[in-house]
Amino acid sequence: MHWYEKLNQYFPDDEMKSKEHIEALLRDKEHIYKKSEDQYHVMMYVEMEDFTFIDYLFVSKAARGKGIGRKLLNRLKERNKPVILEVEPVDYEDTDTEKRQRFYRREGFMHASSIGYKRRSLDTGEVNRMEILFWTPENESEESIYKKMCHTYETIHKYKDVDFYGKPYEDVEKALTYNDDES
Repeated sequence: MHWYEKLNQYFPDDEMKSKEHIEALLRDKEHIYKKSEDQYHVMMYVEMEDFTFIDYLFVSKAARGKGIGRKLLNRLKERNKPVILEVEPVDYEDTDTEKRQRFYRREGFMHASSIGYKRRSLDTGEVNRMEILFWTPENESEESIYKKMCHTYETIHKYKDVDFYGKPYEDVEKALTYNDDES
Protein backbone atom coordinates (compact mmCIF):
# COMPACT_ATOMS: atom_id res chain seq x y z
CA MET A 1 0.00 0.00 0.00
CA HIS A 2 1.23 3.49 -0.89
CA TRP A 3 2.45 5.64 2.03
CA TYR A 4 -0.31 8.22 1.49
CA GLU A 5 -3.03 5.57 1.59
CA LYS A 6 -1.68 4.34 4.94
CA LEU A 7 -1.80 7.86 6.38
CA ASN A 8 -5.19 8.60 4.85
CA GLN A 9 -6.75 5.43 6.29
CA TYR A 10 -5.41 6.16 9.78
CA PHE A 11 -5.79 9.93 10.19
CA PRO A 12 -9.18 11.70 10.11
CA ASP A 13 -9.97 13.66 6.93
CA ASP A 14 -9.90 16.96 8.82
CA GLU A 15 -6.27 16.33 9.87
CA MET A 16 -4.93 15.21 6.49
CA LYS A 17 -3.14 17.34 3.98
CA SER A 18 -3.86 16.44 0.38
CA LYS A 19 -1.50 14.05 -1.36
CA GLU A 20 -0.51 16.89 -3.71
CA HIS A 21 0.29 19.15 -0.76
CA ILE A 22 2.54 16.54 0.90
CA GLU A 23 4.24 15.66 -2.38
CA ALA A 24 4.94 19.37 -3.00
CA LEU A 25 6.45 19.69 0.49
CA LEU A 26 8.65 16.65 -0.16
CA ARG A 27 9.73 18.09 -3.50
CA ASP A 28 9.90 21.84 -2.87
CA LYS A 29 11.05 21.75 0.75
CA GLU A 30 13.16 18.59 0.56
CA HIS A 31 15.83 20.25 2.70
CA ILE A 32 13.41 20.32 5.69
CA TYR A 33 10.36 18.11 4.93
CA LYS A 34 11.26 14.42 5.25
CA LYS A 35 9.63 11.01 4.95
CA SER A 36 10.67 7.85 6.78
CA GLU A 37 8.85 4.66 5.81
CA ASP A 38 9.01 0.92 5.69
CA GLN A 39 6.39 -1.83 5.66
CA TYR A 40 5.45 -1.05 9.29
CA HIS A 41 5.53 2.75 9.54
CA VAL A 42 5.25 6.10 7.80
CA MET A 43 6.60 9.24 9.44
CA MET A 44 6.50 12.68 7.86
CA TYR A 45 8.52 15.28 9.72
CA VAL A 46 10.10 18.71 9.49
CA GLU A 47 13.80 18.94 10.32
CA MET A 48 14.60 22.51 11.30
CA GLU A 49 17.94 23.69 12.65
CA ASP A 50 16.65 24.12 16.20
CA PHE A 51 13.69 21.68 16.39
CA THR A 52 11.90 18.77 14.72
CA PHE A 53 8.16 18.74 14.04
CA ILE A 54 6.38 15.42 13.46
CA ASP A 55 3.65 16.03 10.91
CA TYR A 56 2.38 12.42 10.76
CA LEU A 57 3.43 9.23 12.54
CA PHE A 58 1.74 5.98 11.58
CA VAL A 59 2.67 2.50 12.83
CA SER A 60 0.66 -0.40 11.40
CA LYS A 61 -1.62 -2.30 13.76
CA ALA A 62 0.39 -5.47 13.15
CA ALA A 63 3.55 -3.72 14.38
CA ARG A 64 2.16 -1.82 17.38
CA GLY A 65 3.67 -2.78 20.71
CA LYS A 66 6.94 -3.89 19.08
CA GLY A 67 8.88 -0.70 19.88
CA ILE A 68 8.85 0.83 16.39
CA GLY A 69 7.27 4.12 17.50
CA ARG A 70 9.74 4.38 20.40
CA LYS A 71 12.70 3.77 18.06
CA LEU A 72 11.49 6.43 15.62
CA LEU A 73 11.04 8.97 18.41
CA ASN A 74 14.42 8.09 19.92
CA ARG A 75 16.13 8.71 16.57
CA LEU A 76 14.65 12.20 16.58
CA LYS A 77 15.50 12.79 20.25
CA GLU A 78 19.13 11.81 19.60
CA ARG A 79 19.47 15.01 17.57
CA ASN A 80 19.32 16.83 20.90
CA LYS A 81 16.72 19.44 20.00
CA PRO A 82 13.01 19.80 20.78
CA VAL A 83 10.54 17.44 19.09
CA ILE A 84 7.03 18.86 18.64
CA LEU A 85 3.79 17.30 17.42
CA GLU A 86 0.05 17.85 17.27
CA VAL A 87 -2.31 15.30 18.79
CA GLU A 88 -6.05 15.02 19.23
CA PRO A 89 -7.31 15.72 22.75
CA VAL A 90 -8.44 12.62 24.63
CA ASP A 91 -11.92 11.55 23.57
CA TYR A 92 -13.10 8.88 25.97
CA GLU A 93 -15.40 7.46 23.28
CA ASP A 94 -12.34 6.92 21.04
CA THR A 95 -9.83 4.79 22.95
CA ASP A 96 -7.14 5.41 20.31
CA THR A 97 -6.83 9.04 21.38
CA GLU A 98 -6.17 7.99 24.97
CA LYS A 99 -3.65 5.33 23.89
CA ARG A 100 -1.84 7.85 21.68
CA GLN A 101 -1.59 10.41 24.48
CA ARG A 102 -0.40 7.74 26.94
CA PHE A 103 2.26 6.57 24.47
CA TYR A 104 3.69 10.07 23.97
CA ARG A 105 3.66 10.82 27.70
CA ARG A 106 5.46 7.53 28.37
CA GLU A 107 8.08 8.68 25.85
CA GLY A 108 8.66 11.89 27.80
CA PHE A 109 6.43 14.29 25.85
CA MET A 110 4.68 17.08 27.76
CA HIS A 111 1.46 18.90 26.95
CA ALA A 112 2.06 22.56 26.12
CA SER A 113 -0.96 23.70 28.12
CA SER A 114 -0.32 27.38 27.37
CA ILE A 115 -0.72 26.83 23.61
CA GLY A 116 -4.19 26.79 22.09
CA TYR A 117 -4.49 25.30 18.62
CA LYS A 118 -7.48 25.05 16.34
CA ARG A 119 -7.49 24.86 12.59
CA ARG A 120 -10.42 24.78 10.20
CA SER A 121 -10.13 21.90 7.77
CA LEU A 122 -10.23 23.24 4.22
CA ASP A 123 -11.51 19.81 3.15
CA THR A 124 -14.42 19.36 5.60
CA GLY A 125 -14.89 22.88 7.03
CA GLU A 126 -14.76 21.40 10.55
CA VAL A 127 -12.78 23.20 13.26
CA ASN A 128 -10.19 20.78 14.53
CA ARG A 129 -8.84 21.36 18.04
CA MET A 130 -5.46 19.83 18.71
CA GLU A 131 -3.03 19.72 21.60
CA ILE A 132 0.65 20.47 21.21
CA LEU A 133 2.97 17.92 22.79
CA PHE A 134 6.71 18.37 22.99
CA TRP A 135 9.88 16.75 24.21
CA THR A 136 12.94 18.83 24.91
CA PRO A 137 16.48 17.92 26.02
CA GLU A 138 16.75 21.22 27.90
CA ASN A 139 14.18 23.08 29.91
CA GLU A 140 12.75 24.88 26.86
CA SER A 141 9.86 27.24 27.60
CA GLU A 142 6.39 26.77 26.18
CA GLU A 143 6.70 30.25 24.69
CA SER A 144 9.67 29.01 22.65
CA ILE A 145 7.65 25.94 21.57
CA TYR A 146 4.80 28.27 20.59
CA LYS A 147 7.11 30.31 18.34
CA LYS A 148 8.39 27.12 16.71
CA MET A 149 4.80 25.96 16.11
CA CYS A 150 3.91 29.32 14.54
CA HIS A 151 6.88 28.93 12.21
CA THR A 152 5.78 25.38 11.32
CA TYR A 153 2.21 26.50 10.68
CA GLU A 154 3.36 29.25 8.31
CA THR A 155 6.08 27.20 6.58
CA ILE A 156 4.41 23.79 6.30
CA HIS A 157 0.65 23.84 6.93
CA LYS A 158 -0.02 27.04 4.94
CA TYR A 159 2.44 26.17 2.16
CA LYS A 160 0.62 26.89 -1.13
CA ASP A 161 -2.71 26.32 0.65
CA VAL A 162 -4.68 28.34 -1.89
CA ASP A 163 -3.12 26.37 -4.76
CA PHE A 164 -4.08 23.03 -3.22
CA TYR A 165 -7.41 23.82 -1.53
CA GLY A 166 -8.71 26.90 -3.34
CA LYS A 167 -8.68 28.97 -0.15
CA PRO A 168 -6.24 29.83 2.63
CA TYR A 169 -5.97 28.42 6.12
CA GLU A 170 -6.57 30.94 8.90
CA ASP A 171 -3.78 33.31 9.80
CA VAL A 172 -1.42 31.91 12.38
CA GLU A 173 -2.73 34.33 15.02
CA LYS A 174 -6.20 32.77 14.71
CA ALA A 175 -5.01 29.15 14.67
CA LEU A 176 -2.43 29.31 17.45
CA THR A 177 -2.67 31.23 20.71
CA TYR A 178 -0.35 31.56 23.65
CA ASN A 179 -1.67 32.09 27.17
CA ASP A 180 1.16 33.05 29.51
CA ASP A 181 -0.98 32.23 32.57
CA GLU A 182 -1.14 28.52 31.63
CA SER A 183 2.58 27.73 31.48
